[in-house]
Amino acid sequence: MTVHFAASRSAEHSPLARILRRPALMKPANDNCLARSDDRMLHAALRHFARHGLGAAREARRQAEHAFFAGDREMYDWWHEICRTLDARLARGLDRTTRAGIRRPDASEKPSAIPAP
Repeated sequence: MTVHFAASRSAEHSPLARILRRPALMKPANDNCLARSDDRMLHAALRHFARHGLGAAREARRQAEHAFFAGDREMYDWWHEICRTLDARLARGLDRTTRAGIRRPDASEKPSAIPAP
């Protein structure tokens, strides 16, 4: 019985080459915010994160909504920027709800902490 050797068409497309190929480097998932905040805001956002953990962005959004519907624009801007620093997508949702004047059910609660200016 004769044995015939059939080489692959291209070395770079062989099954072995596909297995040994390094995966393409992906952009980090947390690089979603193009605008950079100042050091004071970053420090405040990190303090807020240390206090509230993984729910810090949602808490900042809740605080911003409370300030917005209370008519306190300065506090709204403060909490909105903290929310944007922690989670840009959540901050964009906050923009949409406040522009439309939609009050979420949990937005009527009192804020748990007010930052020192």
